Amino acid sequence: MSEPTSPAAPPPVFAEPTALGLLGLSIGCAALLPIAFGFAVTPAALRTAAMFCLLFGGGGQLIAGLMGLANKNLLGGTMFTTFAFNWIMNWWALAGLAEGRLPDATVILSVDACFLVIFVVLAYAFAFHSKLLFAFLADICALYVFRILREVSHSPVFALPVALATVVLMLIALWLAFAILVNGTAGRAVFTIPGPLLTPTAPAPAKAAG
Repeated sequence: MSEPTSPAAPPPVFAEPTALGLLGLSIGCAALLPIAFGFAVTPAALRTAAMFCLLFGGGGQLIAGLMGLANKNLLGGTMFTTFAFNWIMNWWALAGLAEGRLPDATVILSVDACFLVIFVVLAYAFAFHSKLLFAFLADICALYVFRILREVSHSPVFALPVALATVVLMLIALWLAFAILVNGTAGRAVFTIPGPLLTPTAPAPAKAAG
């Protein structure tokens, strides 16, 4: 999720942090899967998943986001930093559920709707970088759509789509992270990342002064 720099741009402050954020995201997703699929919904499972969400989902992405912003990576830094706080909220919600305290569903629904708008716009922005990055953001959008439909309809039928979207999110995050970590070392595209889905519009030529 890095952005190209101009020849005159200063060198980045930190090593490319995107892989760190993606690995943190994938580990957070993995921690949620037993709960999402209904295999483990005990207080112990909720508390355990909460810590993974806090440390990897929240902490890993916050570090990656702040490092990305320091490296002048506006898109990646903004997305990771914003998403990091959402993972911290996941920690708070799961820890509360383990103690029998439910988060307010109306507030969560309102925030989910805002997040959906945010990630729709980010999906459009990332479409100018890679088809896989677009799919990554599109899956996040689908995840929020299913969450909203589940809350509005009060139907458990959307629980499975939420779980499946979480699996897809984890797999794409792992693929992108491995591509960043392995391809440069191997000197070839072991983990292929397709090119842009959209092409930026070329700036209009300046009119000559008459």
